[in-house]
Amino acid sequence: MLHKVEAEINQIVNVFFNDQSSDGSWRYPFEIGIASDCYMIILLRTLEINDEELIKALVERIIGKQERNGSWKLFHDEGEGNVSATVEAYYALLYSGYRNKHDQEMEMARQFIVSKGGITKTHMFTKMMLAITGQYEWPSDFPIPIEVMLLPVSFPVNFFDLSVYGRANLAPILILADHQFSMKTKHSPDLSDLLQERKIAFLKDLNLNEDEEVKWRSILTLIKQGIQTLQGLPEELHLMALRRAEQYMVERIEPDGTFYSYFSSTFLMIFSLLARGYLKNHPVITRAVQGLKSMITQIDGSLHVQYTTATVWNTALISYVLQEAGIPSSAKVIQKANQYLLSRQHYKYGDWAIHNPNTQPGGWGFSNINTINPDVDDSTAALRAIRAFAIEQTSYRQSWDRGINWVISMQNNDGGWPAFEKNVDQQFLTWLPVGGGEDFLIDPSTADLTGRTLQFFGKCTLLNRHHRMIKRGVDWLLHNQKEDGSWHGRWGICYIYGTWAAVTGMSAIGISSDHLAIQKAVKWLHETQNPDGGWGESCKSDIEKQYVPLGVSTRTHTAWALDALIAASTKVTPEIERGVRFLVDIKQPEDWTADYPKGRGMAGAFYIHYHSYEYIWPLLTLAHYKQKFSELV
Repeated sequence: MLHKVEAEINQIVNVFFNDQSSDGSWRYPFEIGIASDCYMIILLRTLEINDEELIKALVERIIGKQERNGSWKLFHDEGEGNVSATVEAYYALLYSGYRNKHDQEMEMARQFIVSKGGITKTHMFTKMMLAITGQYEWPSDFPIPIEVMLLPVSFPVNFFDLSVYGRANLAPILILADHQFSMKTKHSPDLSDLLQERKIAFLKDLNLNEDEEVKWRSILTLIKQGIQTLQGLPEELHLMALRRAEQYMVERIEPDGTFYSYFSSTFLMIFSLLARGYLKNHPVITRAVQGLKSMITQIDGSLHVQYTTATVWNTALISYVLQEAGIPSSAKVIQKANQYLLSRQHYKYGDWAIHNPNTQPGGWGFSNINTINPDVDDSTAALRAIRAFAIEQTSYRQSWDRGINWVISMQNNDGGWPAFEKNVDQQFLTWLPVGGGEDFLIDPSTADLTGRTLQFFGKCTLLNRHHRMIKRGVDWLLHNQKEDGSWHGRWGICYIYGTWAAVTGMSAIGISSDHLAIQKAVKWLHETQNPDGGWGESCKSDIEKQYVPLGVSTRTHTAWALDALIAASTKVTPEIERGVRFLVDIKQPEDWTADYPKGRGMAGAFYIHYHSYEYIWPLLTLAHYKQKFSELV
């Protein structure tokens, strides 16, 4: 078995050696299906930017993802299809001008949309895009007033109580809704035959019951009470709020022209600036479009507009796992990677400092262009990668110290760690009538972030379970374990991901494998193992809020589960042996299982296929197996 493990390790190592870019980074695609491709076509056509080569390429990619029944899906096992994705594709293809309603694939798409209730049944954000481009009516009274921008951070409800990704999308939406903005061109398609209702109906969209409606109205009342305390005439305050929202966006434009380097927020910003009177050819809008184009990547010969780039994330993880696999830190591949990481550390204050004001910048962000929006997971990943360098080189030691201090400072008051900002976790904000509120509006402690942060401290520092900070993190995990022994993962799919992070984190800081929580988790992992030795979990898990098996095994899920079992065991168990055999003997076929999303952004709406994951996590797990059990097998 060991020689097979070593052969697989060497094979993956060679892939990484060959795929490294000249600047030391790894630029594996961050793929989210077709949504950003559709929205790019709609954006270009609405701005009357005739980039025909790009539009044709995106049309071909979208058509290539259509299901036999005419629909588009977010993931392979999503039933008959996704009505929001299908509306977006149908609209983009018509607007491209390279498909018309009478084409067979378009007829099938339309039939699917109509059979599911039409545009009325799409996600709220799909409706907003349709409203912006003249296909749907804005509500006459948007449920969140623009004046929320003016409430001070000391007020019980204020704009900065929302998550950074919530703010990035809501700031332009507030402007657009306030202006009732829409923009059509002479080439705009007519989607009126797909309409059953013509206005966005927020409460109906969310299917709120009476109790839920009372809850969100209580927040709205609180917001309005706060607005009433502001000094100034209502019209003056209104104009001031619009300027504040515009200023919020413009001040957070990254060097590439994008707003926080996210596709959705940049798309919305462009239209909100048009609503504010900017011309289509304004330099800010032109740069924003170019920034979105800079995120285009090639996948299997087709072009895809990434939601963002995962360059820092990929590079930090790969540098670390290569070192775990035995590649010395003196190797050129590691030297180049870590020089790249050193250049991407943040030295600017961002919004994170509002809730964490007494800490210097020092984290890392996710994308290659990110300069003001660091996150805990990328920061610990980068710190793992540069650890060996920090011992010997002053520049890396300074980087290490700043990074460590930043991560420590980001621990929430409840003991866990968030992704982007500290203590942005007021659950009552999820009562606001915004689709996907739990994933979109707050940034609470999660099992994956808390577990992976604990794993970093246990593996890469001298801290252990007796340190107060570590103990608080462990207590958070113990308090949030599910009854069946699993943990829910926020940023991956989903219970396997969270359980892996929690178990490896607690094991790394010295929690015994005999601990009841570890034993319950191990039992759950044993029970969810497939007959072929692997593991696989459906994206439906995050929708149904419980573990849903995929029915087949994937290399990534198998690596996560297996790494947890290795961390929690002192010997090679039958379950571990079967899992290792799956990774080294059963080569995953080049079918949908290889492309199945392992990352998530918003339940039921936004899933991510990390092309690097098929290599990163199996390599890490096999390296850990070799480190721990090479003398026993």
